Amino acid sequence: MPENASTSDFPEKPVNPDLRKLPSVPREIRVLVAAAFVVALGFGLIAPILPQFATSFNVGVAAASVIVSIFAFARLIFAPVSGKLTDRLGEPTVYVTGVLIVAASTILCGFAQSYTQLLIFRGLGGLGSTMFTVSAMALIARMSPREIRGRIAGLYSGSFLLGNVAGPVLGSFAAGMGFRIPFFIYGGALIVAASIVYFSLSHSRGATEKSAAEEAVVVERIPLSEAWGAASFKAALVSGFTNGWMAFGVRMSLIPLFAVAAFASKGTLLAGLALAIFAVGNGAALTVAGRLTDTYGRRLPILVGLSIASLSTAAIGWVDNIPWFIALSVIGGIGTGLMGPAQQAAIADVVGQGRNGGKVLATFQMATDFGSIIGPILAGLIADQVGFGWAFTVSGALGFFGVLAWLLVKEKRDAFTQESPIPE
Repeated sequence: MPENASTSDFPEKPVNPDLRKLPSVPREIRVLVAAAFVVALGFGLIAPILPQFATSFNVGVAAASVIVSIFAFARLIFAPVSGKLTDRLGEPTVYVTGVLIVAASTILCGFAQSYTQLLIFRGLGGLGSTMFTVSAMALIARMSPREIRGRIAGLYSGSFLLGNVAGPVLGSFAAGMGFRIPFFIYGGALIVAASIVYFSLSHSRGATEKSAAEEAVVVERIPLSEAWGAASFKAALVSGFTNGWMAFGVRMSLIPLFAVAAFASKGTLLAGLALAIFAVGNGAALTVAGRLTDTYGRRLPILVGLSIASLSTAAIGWVDNIPWFIALSVIGGIGTGLMGPAQQAAIADVVGQGRNGGKVLATFQMATDFGSIIGPILAGLIADQVGFGWAFTVSGALGFFGVLAWLLVKEKRDAFTQESPIPE
């Protein structure tokens, strides 16, 4: 290699992480990964009974669905405030406060005596949820060594996935306790998780506590305007929106309805099976997605993963046999799992190690939540007018806008081994 040549002159030769000593995952991030599992486990515990609990107050299906939607809507509305709080108060404080708010709101749901009370308490949980979600992502972005950001994003996503899979299983066993007891169990578990995170992070907070002037130098706050200057951030907003629409919105709301309509008596069983198999495919992809992200960069896993997820979504509404329905569910999970860690790592690259990116992370979270809220509504309208096939096809086609956005991003190979900003 000539003396004046740089590693970016040879993009076809990816960095091999086995040839260099990789940093270890910081202890604080391992604590957050464990706490994420507890949060997801409890969410999965109450998710199956929440609509049933709502209908016990003599309301219809539509009103029961609002109980589910109010959580995501509150997250969307409060996300900008969460970003500002994270920038001003710091990630640990906002994280613990958010988890405790969710714990309190969950326990209050268990005491609810009317539909209105349940709606208000569940909405409060959405406020707390966006607080700990944004602050956790900001803390992970700030503390993740660039060389293993993909691996860390995969660990964090995997912990949520494992909790979401195990939660409904526990929920089926807890169903015999009635509607209220699972809320108390989840609320108590969140208090324990918040306590563990608080005492685990207090050491780091105490070790780095300085005067306000020193803190401003040590923890730089990245302005949102700087993030908007990065093509990768704008592309992540588009792909986050489309992934929220497909994976968190349309898949969770329309797949059960489509399964019942397409496969009659077996539809209910297939609906649950399809969601579980989607999670299995997602988990299988996460086992390698982090390493692929750290080795080949962010752009390639996102392009491949989002393309796979979009194609499987577009096709699933037209199948009329069970094997294809299951196969496309697995493929969709694999695609989403491939892109997830890379997308999170791309946002972390924009923020940069050692910087506070609350507003940046909140903006990304809003894009994802917005997709998950309006996706089911618009796709549901399409399904009512022209059928499920076109509803899924339109949703899948929308995913390719995210692919197009990432095709326009130029990525240098050496950007993942240095602390220089990710190029456009």
